[in-house]
Amino acid sequence: QVQLVESGGGLVQPGGSLRLSCVASGLGFGIYTMGWYRQAPGKERELVAEVTSGGTVNYADSVKGRFTISRDNVKNTVYLQMNSLNAEDTAAYYCNARARVDMYWGQGTQVTVSS
Repeated sequence: QVQLVESGGGLVQPGGSLRLSCVASGLGFGIYTMGWYRQAPGKERELVAEVTSGGTVNYADSVKGRFTISRDNVKNTVYLQMNSLNAEDTAAYYCNARARVDMYWGQGTQVTVSS
């Protein structure tokens, strides 16, 4: 049974930082592209960042220079370091794993940026 378990969300002031973690189990982690998506109220889910099995990274334009995605294939974990957060980053953040026809989602972790 595949599980993706996110953690690290919370309430942070504008300009602050958070680090999200996603621990994967039940899959061959190393072959999966791991990504972070987010969904704000009333909006569609969007890609924030992803890292391929080979280490290639891709970011949404809105987070370039502020967010960093990384993966640890020993710990089966993907991270999202988020700096210089602003109100527009408020959303539920979801971990995603995809490879060929397989795709899995975590339950999400809420990030709220507010003073």
